[in-house]
Amino acid sequence: MLSLAKNPFSWNEKGNISGLIGSLSLSTEDGSGIPVENLSEDIELIVDFYFFLRQIWLPRPAGEQVNTTVLDLGNYSTTIIDVPSADTSLVIKMEPSLDPLPFKLYLGFTDYPTETNYVAMAQMPLQGTTEEEKYTWIVQPEELKGNTGVHYLVVRPIVGPGIKSINASLSVTPIASSCRFWDESILDWSTTGCKVGVKTTPMATQCLCNHLTFFGSSFFVTPNLVDPSQTAQLFATFAENPVVVCFVGALFVTYLLVVVWARRKDIQDTAKVKVTVLYDNNPKDEYRYLLCVRTGHRIGASTSSQVIATLLGAEGNSEPHHLTDQRKPLFERGAVDMFLITTPSFLGELQGIRLWHDNSGSHPAWYVANIMVQDLQTEQKWNFLCNSWLALDMGDCCIDSIFPVSTEEELKRFSNLFFMKTTRDFCDGHLWYSVVSRPAGSNFTCVQRVSCCFSLLLCTMLTSIMFYGIPTDPSEQVMDLGQFEFTWQQFMVGVQSSLIMFPINVLIVSIFRNTRPRETSCCGGRKKKSKSIQKDGTSSQMDTKAFLDIITKDVTRLADLLCKTSKNNIPTTESKFGPKEESEINTILSKMEDFIQERHKAGDNRRFHLPESGGHVNPPSVLEATKKKSNKTQHLYRKLCHIDKELSLLGPSSFQNPHSYSQALKQVQNMKRLIEDQLFPPTHVKVDEPKKFRPAEVAASDGKGKKTLCCHGMLPWWFVFVGWLLVIATSVVSGYFTMLYGLKFGKQRSISWLVSMIISFFQSLLFIQPLKVICLAVFFALIIRKVEEEDLHNVEFVEEKRTGETKDHDASGMKRLLYEPPPPEAIERMRRNKIMQQKAHALLKEILTYIGFLWMLLLVAYGQRDPNAFYLNQHIRSSFSGAASDSMSLEDVFTWANTTLLTNLFAEYPGFITDGNSKLVGNARVRQLRVKEDSCQTAGLMHPLVADCNAPYSWDVEDMGSYDTGWNRSLQDNISASTSSPWKYQTQTQLRGRLFWGKTAFYRGGGFVVELGPDLSNASSTLEYLFENKWLDMYTRAIFVEFTVYNANVNLFCIITLLMETTAVGVFQFYSELQSIRLYQSTDGLFFFVMAAEIIYLLFILYYMFLQAKLMRLQRWDYFRNKLNLLELSIILLSMSAVAIFIRRTLLGNRDVAYYQTHKDQFASFYDTATADQQLQYLIAFLVLLATVKCWNLLRLNPKMNLLTAALQRAWTDISSFLLIFGVLFVAYSVTSNLIYGWKLSSYKTFSDSLLTVISLQAGIFNYDEVLNGDPVLGGLLVGSCVVFMTFVLLNLLISLVLVALNREQLLHKPSEEEEVVDLLLSNIFSLIGIRYKDKKDTMTDSSGFALNNTKEITKSP
Repeated sequence: MLSLAKNPFSWNEKGNISGLIGSLSLSTEDGSGIPVENLSEDIELIVDFYFFLRQIWLPRPAGEQVNTTVLDLGNYSTTIIDVPSADTSLVIKMEPSLDPLPFKLYLGFTDYPTETNYVAMAQMPLQGTTEEEKYTWIVQPEELKGNTGVHYLVVRPIVGPGIKSINASLSVTPIASSCRFWDESILDWSTTGCKVGVKTTPMATQCLCNHLTFFGSSFFVTPNLVDPSQTAQLFATFAENPVVVCFVGALFVTYLLVVVWARRKDIQDTAKVKVTVLYDNNPKDEYRYLLCVRTGHRIGASTSSQVIATLLGAEGNSEPHHLTDQRKPLFERGAVDMFLITTPSFLGELQGIRLWHDNSGSHPAWYVANIMVQDLQTEQKWNFLCNSWLALDMGDCCIDSIFPVSTEEELKRFSNLFFMKTTRDFCDGHLWYSVVSRPAGSNFTCVQRVSCCFSLLLCTMLTSIMFYGIPTDPSEQVMDLGQFEFTWQQFMVGVQSSLIMFPINVLIVSIFRNTRPRETSCCGGRKKKSKSIQKDGTSSQMDTKAFLDIITKDVTRLADLLCKTSKNNIPTTESKFGPKEESEINTILSKMEDFIQERHKAGDNRRFHLPESGGHVNPPSVLEATKKKSNKTQHLYRKLCHIDKELSLLGPSSFQNPHSYSQALKQVQNMKRLIEDQLFPPTHVKVDEPKKFRPAEVAASDGKGKKTLCCHGMLPWWFVFVGWLLVIATSVVSGYFTMLYGLKFGKQRSISWLVSMIISFFQSLLFIQPLKVICLAVFFALIIRKVEEEDLHNVEFVEEKRTGETKDHDASGMKRLLYEPPPPEAIERMRRNKIMQQKAHALLKEILTYIGFLWMLLLVAYGQRDPNAFYLNQHIRSSFSGAASDSMSLEDVFTWANTTLLTNLFAEYPGFITDGNSKLVGNARVRQLRVKEDSCQTAGLMHPLVADCNAPYSWDVEDMGSYDTGWNRSLQDNISASTSSPWKYQTQTQLRGRLFWGKTAFYRGGGFVVELGPDLSNASSTLEYLFENKWLDMYTRAIFVEFTVYNANVNLFCIITLLMETTAVGVFQFYSELQSIRLYQSTDGLFFFVMAAEIIYLLFILYYMFLQAKLMRLQRWDYFRNKLNLLELSIILLSMSAVAIFIRRTLLGNRDVAYYQTHKDQFASFYDTATADQQLQYLIAFLVLLATVKCWNLLRLNPKMNLLTAALQRAWTDISSFLLIFGVLFVAYSVTSNLIYGWKLSSYKTFSDSLLTVISLQAGIFNYDEVLNGDPVLGGLLVGSCVVFMTFVLLNLLISLVLVALNREQLLHKPSEEEEVVDLLLSNIFSLIGIRYKDKKDTMTDSSGFALNNTKEITKSP
């Protein structure tokens, strides 16, 4: 057997073989072949498609996917099938929802088939043993009659007479495939003796042949197809399925709106990319530097201040320059601003740059990322890595800083390379993010980027919907790469989608990026050259005398510059250029020529000789020295070339004496030759400079205007129309076919596709693509380590308009105002004002945050409560306690139960209590707690008279036994635990009860229980049974009636507990406890409002947690010594506890409701839910208390409240001592009152009751009659002494202590800084609303009536 991955007969293209090739032959032991042909039974060959996918299918341009269609057989159903070639067999595999399902299949070509007009027809199910054989229809090529292309399949269900339709569906999967063998006799592929079998699947082809030879399979799985000719029919279903069409239409509308915004942004960026020629450049200065300032991307990095810059060089510093431009905003976040600075001469190697600003405007802080300075004469660049704030409140808290030149090592540090690469990729390389933050100088405009994004999105949608819902073979091999698993089909879908989508979009982006602007020709110097010629022609027509004056001024300026820059070397030459000699150009040129010759002879010719013997020249050092020392000479050479050009244009006729003209021209050319000898010595070592300096280049580069660089490698400007044509074509085609697919899919499938596409798109945009950018930046910073430089060619220089006269750089007034750094006193004053402003803003933020927090807390607190709960509880309590009293016997208890209890529990409406508004949830139950027999001892003398003694209820004497009827001892101790008997004790866990605090004791949740049943008859019979068997007797200590109701009118559950308890005196007291809770949240607007308030409150808590965590990290253990910090921490802890209890209440409520749904015939216990709800209400109540107490912290802003708080703090030691005395006296009088009146007055029956009564006495709430009526003398003495000692003496002394402390604090109190902050805050608020705020401390008037101004005025520089 032989298997080949490739077609060995590829020279024969007739077979259209795309699968693997297999050969099977039989041979004898000696190797001779056994011919196998014309067999009676076919040989079955399964040609596996996995290997075919792995080796052959990948390079093919077209995808072969399976398309499964589910048809509704309620009536005629149709689908489209594509037949790729004439010799292909069509395998139609069907899966019905019902078996057997009879129906007929009609196959038509170019039109829908009918019962009389069709290509092929079959009636299903066919004969077979399996469902696959019954519902698989194979259409042979002979039946297809050689037709290729779109075929229409119609399914007609077969129904009985009188039946119009059936409720069934049919899944249809068409597969086009064929089996061929290599016929050696005719050297061609043939299908004779081979056919496709019914076991063909999307992954494998079954070939049935009656011979053995080379076999091959051609496999084609029909993809998701859509017929463009059915556009009208598909759009007719728009009303039923508008999802995809509306979405695509919305994308087009959104695109148009975004394009309008992008066009405006492009117009703004056009102004930003221009270089600003500063207005304060001296017109006499002709040495030019290009300054590029990049503002960082941090939040608040932009500035509104006036920025000043000074270049610091090895041979001098530039004048301070104001970096401003009235045409465009400067120093915005992430922006690059370029300025042209001129100096009198070359500054030498730059050592640093000094930046400062005046801290003006609404946002003066400025974050400088980096600065680049370029010498436009030599194109040498210096980089400054700043990455620092120039601000009074951030970073180093300074607004004046000097940044040194960055070295090569600093530029190649990982942090710098990573940040620069990430920023560049996000701002320019990333197609989506660059729409917002593209570089202003990029040829790839914002409109073009938006259009590319739009085209890419539509292409992505098209490829996604083409392969959406493709069924997968569960037997397909899964490829495992660690945590990632995928099938080969998924991989190929991705590859095919990429091949469809990315090439065209990459081409569009490349066209837009590499097409030069229309206004820039390929050789940008032509336009400039024509302008220069025109300018020269105009100059030639000027007045000869005026032109000669200009030349004289240029020569004089050059002589001054030469003398100024070289006076340290030859100080005697300064006097050679006097004012009287300036009028004679020959004299000035002669002096200059002598000066240059002297320099040449003195050795300052900037040459580097080779050592005569054994010396070694270090090329880098020579290169560096040459570059540093030749810049001035190059600048001088350019000026001489410019003067030579002017003299040539002027001509000898312009001079009165032609000899003067020839002499001047000769002098200039002699000086040029001398400088050329200095720059390019022919007999000395030649150092390979980075950029060769040639005289022709110097002459050509002279002048101002736009820098030119030939646009090599860029596409012609008209190529942009090709890009736009591709954008329009891809967008229209992709949008059109996406809408067709969406209309074909149906509404539900379209929604599913749309949701999955949107999720995958945002997942890629927000997570995968940024991660790729970051990984690429890490690789670039660690491996490549290349510093990318800004492209500063083809930038336009725009001169800033001058306002008034030219700035005099020696004017002291200008330096004093703007061109001098702010003095330390002004900086300190500005820093203090800034700090005060920040504190004012922080105070306003604190106040607003606290108000919002308190508002949300109150909404949450009152949202958990319903005012209807009080009325519901009051109504139910009054209904069940009507005939009850505080003194009831056992017979009275049974009477109350048979009358009041049952009458209200089972009222007129079945299942509802009282008046029919509250539904009884589950059954009501009665539970009693008993004590054991002989649970106490009778006094010795009374024992003969009273034999039995039964103690009051306590946990120690509680009876927990099991009895027979009538409380007889059970003879069977092993009673089943599941037996529910009123005579058997059940624990709290079994009853799902809770602990209960009554008036006389604290009760367990267990007891002896009986349920009353669902109706009145069962309850009456149960009570009668209990009464007859004396279920209540002398050992009974507490009787509980427990049930739960639900009132749908107010959406409240009410858990009701009616208690009758006794203290073993034989009389029962009635007590009731009702708790209403809401387990089902209402769906009205208030519910959503409260839910939003809860979410916002939780966000507030998270915010306060973050603040307190930062504060705790700073203060460490000192944090816990501050009372305000402890208050904040308590609020946070209580809030977190409330959230936990809220979640617990919700879970318990769901559990209890679910239990009731499955046990409706039993008692429904909601005690755990009610307990959690009660705990939640207590926590919220304390939260409101603490949050309100926190308001005291804000009252410190009021000067009087601040004074009062300080006074209380001063007197706290004395107050605490008096509070201790108060506590002792309260305890003493409470104990005395309890001992005297506890046995006869209810107000003093316990110590706690006595303590509350004594405290009420201090507030004037006291019943004097009940004390004086019993014993006037003792009662009057007790009450009178309490009033005198506690009210008249101690309370007045406490008030005196507070007043003394307040008086002392008034004398020693110092106004806090917060008072000034409050004044500043009020001033800002009043000025905002247009009201003048007058600070009382600003102006104080003395006794003479003169106003004294105590404010510290801040004068801002104009």
